[in-house]
Amino acid sequence: MAGVAPSTVYRRWGDLNQLLADVAVARLRPEGPPDTGSVHGDLTAWAEQYIEESATPTGRAFLRDMVSGGPECTSAWRGGEYARERIEMMLQRGRRRGETVPDIEDIVDLLLAPIIYRILFEPAVPPAGVARRLADRLFARNAAGWSGQAARGN
Repeated sequence: MAGVAPSTVYRRWGDLNQLLADVAVARLRPEGPPDTGSVHGDLTAWAEQYIEESATPTGRAFLRDMVSGGPECTSAWRGGEYARERIEMMLQRGRRRGETVPDIEDIVDLLLAPIIYRILFEPAVPPAGVARRLADRLFARNAAGWSGQAARGN
């Protein structure tokens, strides 16, 4: 035992699900997002890794626990913050390379959200190639000048 009173643990995390979600996030964090040499490749590889880790029975249970982590939703928000940090790292690398990069909101809406939907609400593992197909669609829209940012009034 770490010499910490149970009341301290419950004050910090509220319940066992939130504590376990934080432990899982800390253990599952890779060193950094993939670096393939392009944002398109990075996002595709990252989405493929996300599916590989999250579509397992353990990964699905973790996502469900994170989303149902209590009325404050702190576990879910931390998970979302973590994903955005990883995405932003890839976008910054792309900008440094001189690439035109998609808007982070478009990445969340067109790449990440459909993957999470499939993992949480469909019994089958997302089909092979879905990460590439979604990333290709995101970049095709980006190349055509479409941005959800304008549609959202940002």
